Amino acid sequence: MANRFRSKRPQPMKKASDKPASEIIAELKKSSSSTSSYREQSLRVHGLICAKCGREFDHSNRHLLTVHHKDSNSKNNPSDGSNWENLCVYCHDDEHSRGMLGDYLSGDRRS
Repeated sequence: MANRFRSKRPQPMKKASDKPASEIIAELKKSSSSTSSYREQSLRVHGLICAKCGREFDHSNRHLLTVHHKDSNSKNNPSDGSNWENLCVYCHDDEHSRGMLGDYLSGDRRS
């Protein structure tokens, strides 16, 4: 019978990055800034209003507005905002759940 409690050999440690921490942080900020930049641009282009229910927002509650990609492709971010619409979190959830409800009601049971 083999010994189930045999210890594992030590694994070599991953080599630490040669980049300084400040450079790694700058890269992370740059990669996340593309998301925030199109959000800010959409808020400027379309205003602080939900395109579906018409609820108006201000600086104190603007975090409740989300950018919905009309073609469902989050990489498609034209500078004119033609693929975006600002939706409140409630309308955004509703928009994404409509397909699931339709599939359920039509009997289309996808995994």
